[in-house]
This record gives sequence, C-alpha cells and structure tokens, in this order.
Amino acid sequence: MALSRSLVEYSIWGWDNLPRTVLMYYSNFISSPEGYFHTVVCNAEEFKNTTVNHDLHYISWDNPPKQHPHYLTMDDLDRMIASDAPFARKFHADEPVLDRIDAELLSRRAGPDAPTPGGWCAGTRDNGSDPCSVVGNTSFLQPGRGAVRLQRLVTSLLSEEKFHPRQCK
Repeated sequence: MALSRSLVEYSIWGWDNLPRTVLMYYSNFISSPEGYFHTVVCNAEEFKNTTVNHDLHYISWDNPPKQHPHYLTMDDLDRMIASDAPFARKFHADEPVLDRIDAELLSRRAGPDAPTPGGWCAGTRDNGSDPCSVVGNTSFLQPGRGAVRLQRLVTSLLSEEKFHPRQCK
C-alpha cells in the first residue's frame, strides 16, 4: 500500500484518538497490517474519499471462498500481463515463470543478482556482456512497456466509473 504523508502523520499523532483505538483493536490479530490502515482510512472523515481500492497485485484466488491465492505458473503469464498490475503473488520458490518474467518483461539476462537494465545502462549485449557494466547518464529515464501498462492501470483505477464507487462506504 502507499500512504500519504498526511495519513501517516494522522496515524502517528492521531488527534482524534481513532488511530490508537484501531491499533489496540488490531493488536489481537495475526495479520493486523492487512487491515489497520484500511480501517483508519475508511473511518476518518478527512481520508475516506482519498482511497484507491486496488493493491496493484495480480492474484489468482481459490474459488470459492477467496481465502488462499493459487500458486502462479507459466499458465498464468498472459493473464498476469493483461492485468497491467506491476506485482503478482503467489509463486513457488523456483517457478519457471519467474525466470521468464526476468528475461522477457524485465530484460534481466545477466543473472539472478543483476539489476533490471534501465536507461542508464550504456553498454551492449555483444558476446553476452551485461549492458549495465557500463554506466551512462544516471538521470536518464526511459519508460518501457511496463510503465505503459502501469499508466493504463492507474488511469483505469482513477476513472470516474471506478474511482468513486470503490471508495470507502
């Protein structure tokens, strides 16, 4: 989740005691971070209309009851990409689809510990070399296909038909 500075300050200082009350309530839960900020936001008048109801993850749930996500595999790759979500879960540790995501979507070909190449990579891939071994202009930003997908998702989430109806009730 992404939190605004004003919400974080409110959560810390809690000028009307709501954040502390909710914190005491959630201290008895196993997964309290999954609900704490959502509860504070949706119950504070000044923040409840500032939410975007999406966690930016592609998740394939069991059906029913949507309590446990399926482990994603190569069969899910097209749906993951089509969702425009920048994150996905849940994967087995050595799932082959992760290698394919690294290679095809992130262009990470130099190994599992190599960075995802960016516009600052000034080298070439000649003879299998790492283009990021030569550093160019570190302030150069060139949005790729992933940025286009993320822009499409955010634009959709902020559209009139999706934004207000999905806010806290």
